[in-house]
Amino acid sequence: MDKVIDSKVTHPQMAGTKGSSCAMPACDGKVVKDERGVDIIPCECRFKICRDCFLDAQKDTGLCPGCKEAYKTTDGGKGGGGGFEDPEDKPWRPLTRRLPMPASIISPYRLLIVVRFVVLIFFLTWRVTNPNDDAMWLWFMSVICEIWFAFSWILDQVPKLCPVNRSADLQLLHDKFEARDEVKNPKGRSDLPGVDFFVSTADPEKEPPLVTANTILSILAVEYPVEKLACYISDDGGSLLNFEALAEACSFADLWVPFCRKHDIEPRNPDTYFSLKGDPTKNKKRADFVKDRRRVKREYDEFKVKINNLPDSIRRRSDAFNAREEMKILKNIRERGVDPTEPIKIKRATWMADGTHWPGTWANPSRDHAKGDHAGIIQVMLKCPSPDPLYGSGEEGLCGYSDIDIRLPMLVYMSREKRSGYDHNKKAGAMNALVRSSAVLSNGPFILNLDCDHYINNRMAVQEGICYMMDCGGEDICYIQFPQRFEGIDPSDRYANHNTVFFDGNMRALDGLQGPFYVGTGCMFRRFALYGFDPPKVDFTTPKKKDGAGSNPPAETQALKASDFDPDLDVNELPRRFGNSTLLANSIPVAEFQGRPIADHPAVKYGRPPGALRNSREPLDATTVAEAVSVISCWYEDKTEWGDRVGWIYGSVTEDVVTGYRMHNRGWRSIYCLTKRDAFRGSAPINLTDRLHQVLRWATGSVEIFFSRNNAFLASRRLKWLQRLAYINVGVYPFTSLFLIVYCFLPALSLLSGHFIVKNVNATFLIYLLLMTLCLIGLAMLEVRWSQVSLEDWWRNEQFWLISGTSSHLAAVIQGLLKVMAGIEISFTLTAKAVEDADDIYAELYLVKWTSLMIPPIVIAMINVIAMVVAFSRTIYSITPQWGKFVGGAFFSFWVLVHLYPFFKGLMGRRGKTPMIVYVWSGLIAITLSLLWVAINPSAGPANANAGGSSFKFP
Repeated sequence: MDKVIDSKVTHPQMAGTKGSSCAMPACDGKVVKDERGVDIIPCECRFKICRDCFLDAQKDTGLCPGCKEAYKTTDGGKGGGGGFEDPEDKPWRPLTRRLPMPASIISPYRLLIVVRFVVLIFFLTWRVTNPNDDAMWLWFMSVICEIWFAFSWILDQVPKLCPVNRSADLQLLHDKFEARDEVKNPKGRSDLPGVDFFVSTADPEKEPPLVTANTILSILAVEYPVEKLACYISDDGGSLLNFEALAEACSFADLWVPFCRKHDIEPRNPDTYFSLKGDPTKNKKRADFVKDRRRVKREYDEFKVKINNLPDSIRRRSDAFNAREEMKILKNIRERGVDPTEPIKIKRATWMADGTHWPGTWANPSRDHAKGDHAGIIQVMLKCPSPDPLYGSGEEGLCGYSDIDIRLPMLVYMSREKRSGYDHNKKAGAMNALVRSSAVLSNGPFILNLDCDHYINNRMAVQEGICYMMDCGGEDICYIQFPQRFEGIDPSDRYANHNTVFFDGNMRALDGLQGPFYVGTGCMFRRFALYGFDPPKVDFTTPKKKDGAGSNPPAETQALKASDFDPDLDVNELPRRFGNSTLLANSIPVAEFQGRPIADHPAVKYGRPPGALRNSREPLDATTVAEAVSVISCWYEDKTEWGDRVGWIYGSVTEDVVTGYRMHNRGWRSIYCLTKRDAFRGSAPINLTDRLHQVLRWATGSVEIFFSRNNAFLASRRLKWLQRLAYINVGVYPFTSLFLIVYCFLPALSLLSGHFIVKNVNATFLIYLLLMTLCLIGLAMLEVRWSQVSLEDWWRNEQFWLISGTSSHLAAVIQGLLKVMAGIEISFTLTAKAVEDADDIYAELYLVKWTSLMIPPIVIAMINVIAMVVAFSRTIYSITPQWGKFVGGAFFSFWVLVHLYPFFKGLMGRRGKTPMIVYVWSGLIAITLSLLWVAINPSAGPANANAGGSSFKFP
């Protein structure tokens, strides 16, 4: 006989659903269920009552309508309500938590730092007081280098004393800002602040439009209230190719974004998602997933074909329109009777699909249509959506979206005006143009900027960042920096492209101070902080009346004026700081007010009332768009503080670090947001030459910072002293290359001269060396544990530190000094993000592209190898071989060569492509040079004389 199984629903989402009917007369309400699907009965008499009737009874008499007695809970208590809780009575909880490192790891780590510091002091004292009289030049150079290395180690190590971890409560964020309430929020509108995404691109040849389009699609599909999002793409090259690729992305987004919402797709970059290996149906609950995925995959393949064919399509269209214009001109010439044999002069324009000239850059540049000379362009590709969900009709014929919100966020294409004679300040200028235009159009209080090749890998990343901004005490946070994660890196990470030691070690440690650096992408800014204001002061929130008769309404209930945040800023001075746009000036206090946390707890001293952001956004009109075009004109920043105090800071190739430093220097703090699933992922150069040039750009910017007013030595008192050391290290670290390159030659000079950096390799020197080595190993092991970095990644970072220190950093110091002292500007080209060999994703890794940056490491390695061979030969031929000095010098030479191993592996290209004869010739040359040295400069002394050693003299 068949049995009917009566099972209970245990899913937590069942909590709060409707159960049995209410027993109160004339009430058709339902009793609330708990998470197990059981009716919640507030009294032990088991009288069934709905939540609304229960609250009415509590307010009237406080007695149960069934037993006419005071409410007794089923567990024996009184007045508890048996599981009914008013949301306002729930205990307040913070949105985020700060998790300190385990004491078993961080305490020994700090102790070892102190021990190594003490050992360094004693060692350097011993080195200074015990010179090598036989080779003073060698001793002097080594001591100077060691003192600098100790100073550099202090700058790098001391800011790592206070690393922290953090966590965010996404469910609590939803309960506070998006929970539906029948009285306060019947439509379930979100109270979260708006977020404006900035995506920057400059050259479609080096930054393929398909990569940019995939990034835009991942943003449009992010998990955040649709009406609160706006995405802006800055095309600094003014290319029609990017414009039409964005239009194609908007068309495909109609299918892709609802598909992601329906099936909880992760990641939401279509190219990455369809490239994933494994079972795509894993953890998918809907029966129509396979059908939907197949359809979307076909549409995406067509989308890729359209994007890749756009260059040819634009060229053919432009040729056709230009030919038509030529025919018109030729016809007019014939009608006027002019000689048709004369050459016809016509501009080879680039045409849009609607038959009009593209106002940006043409394929054949001409006046007003070149990369550095074109009009400003703003096109709203997707308008701001309605505040309420819009569900599909179910008749699309592609996928069933009848129960899915099909709205898309606002999307805007922007290309700022460029004219000859103006300094457009590269990426920093483009970002400031985005800040101004977005303030006029959407004015999201938070800004998240991404490079065109960095897509959203975690759909909840934006909400995690918002948790920190909206938490108690979050009003003084200027930005949330996410770690950079990269794809397409070789498995061994030969050149430390992942940079995990920096992102998981240094940045996590800075999070325990005043906050991490801003590293250019994957960062959520508070718009108000970008405007150059100081963080809000708590004592300013409740200003007193002049007559002392009481206090004004608290600041959390009202928006303030821009001049209220800066006593030195007069209303008449707003145009001098921000420009002459009235809409832009009016948007500043609005953005500040909307970016405050909710004032739902006495500890929130600077908040806004709940529900203040549930109103719908005003639709855009022609006047607003025209104002947005005017604020991106090339003359708008003239005689303003844009780039000096407001927005991204100009004057450095590393404008990101300088911009973050300025905020920290005004007293703001930042947060490092490490998510369980990588928030964003992008690409990085894996070729040795590209990697060296990338590091060269960063190091040159650091040298510029050192010689500018942004040097942390000149910082204000608002910058904490450990944070100050970290910023000092940013400007100082390239100069370590001067000492490092000398120190890398010292082992070879020691071997060739027969002397060592110390007079005698005695027990004192070896004990100091052993102690420092043990401290270094202990620090490395503990740092690997608290930063969760693998030991291999740590070792790759050490190797590339020496490679870059002897190449890129040295060139950066020279170039930086030339720029500061002689005014010679340094120009950098964008790193190409396209792979030429599609069959091998690591094809660029084996590509050898010569650059002058490779010369110093090659010379260092050759000199050390030759010195080891010469010293070994001389020691063997000597009657009284001094193996101690040889082993000392050879050990340090071997240390240098081991660090340079990835560099020479990159020079060899693909494995097996370097002919064996090259190694044979190299060996013969090294042996020949060593024998020649022994013949020219044999070891002096009576032992050699008795042995009959001959000497060689030049004639």
